[in-house]
Amino acid sequence: MQWITLISTVVGAAIATGSAMLLDRQRWKRERLDRETQARRILYGDYLATLSEARHACGNMARDPDIAPSTRRTTAREAFGPCIGLRYQMTISAPARVVEASEDTFRRLRDLRDRVMEGVLVTDHAYLQARRTYEEALAGLQGSESLPSPPRINLL
Repeated sequence: MQWITLISTVVGAAIATGSAMLLDRQRWKRERLDRETQARRILYGDYLATLSEARHACGNMARDPDIAPSTRRTTAREAFGPCIGLRYQMTISAPARVVEASEDTFRRLRDLRDRVMEGVLVTDHAYLQARRTYEEALAGLQGSESLPSPPRINLL
């Protein structure tokens, strides 16, 4: 009888230890996924905000016909500069479908910036076309296919 009790205790301890290890591993995976998702969400938000700021700066320059060409070029480059670093962060952090959409959006904004650097105004066809293609690319990036939606909380 003493051996059966000892064996039962050892088997029970092994099952309990194995279960605890399995649960810890699952929790670790879930927490890691949550951290990665949060980091991507922050990166995506920063990228979208930076693109928006650069587009807004380009729009402001395109509304002012009195800006000197050299000032226009310098200001456009400076406004667009922060987008470059975040572009590379997107390339190494985001899934391929998001990278494709973010690259397209980046290129369309760069085209818009180039038109502004050339001196086009907000009423010129070249500006309107560049802005339209940028907005289409941005809509594609923001679409449900590209950026993950926020998690749903089930209150039931």
